[in-house]
Amino acid sequence: MASSVTSSLHTCNLQSVFLGERNGLSVSSVPVNRVGFLKKTIECKESRIGKQPIEVPKNVTITLEGQDLKVKGPLGELALSYPREVKVEREEDGIIRVRKAVETRRANQMHGLFRTLTDNMVVGVSKGFDKRLQLIGVGYRAMLEGKDLVLSLGFSHPVRMTIPDGIQVKVEDNTRIVVSGYDKSAIGQFAASIRKWRPPEPYKGKGVKYADEIIRRKEGKAGKKK
Repeated sequence: MASSVTSSLHTCNLQSVFLGERNGLSVSSVPVNRVGFLKKTIECKESRIGKQPIEVPKNVTITLEGQDLKVKGPLGELALSYPREVKVEREEDGIIRVRKAVETRRANQMHGLFRTLTDNMVVGVSKGFDKRLQLIGVGYRAMLEGKDLVLSLGFSHPVRMTIPDGIQVKVEDNTRIVVSGYDKSAIGQFAASIRKWRPPEPYKGKGVKYADEIIRRKEGKAGKKK
């Protein structure tokens, strides 16, 4: 009987604590029928690069069909398809503008990227691009054999690379290579594949490097002092 009374008192005590009625305090509960959430619209800033206009020279022909753009000039022809986040507009004075179609973070990223790609196309078919490399090392040399670029880079055999279509390669003084063309991405990819065979090492600087590349040199290990 005593245990049942103690259990009842303990239960009442817990209920009093839960309801806030302990020590003479009372807490009133208010039913909540609806919980509201605030919706905030994210406004992305316009890209500083993307909002710049692209001037088209008179010797370049532009063909725009929906999200597809074709650019033709004296050096070649290029085409580009745009994602749905951006749109291309051609004005009466011959200027091309790349604009955002929606207000999202991805659209803001695509805006500047595809504006740069469009400008590279216009400049490439009208003026062209080039990438220069330099061979540094004893016995390192390059030569052209037909449509192949042959490199001597200290291996047991020469490295032979086929020059892709649309790219011209010139060798100067057996140690300087000039890669040129109208497609900037293809030029950069082929130049990177040449450099990959023998990247410049940081101690003596031997290898294949870009002409404007700065190599951070390291100091070699010094001998023990006697």
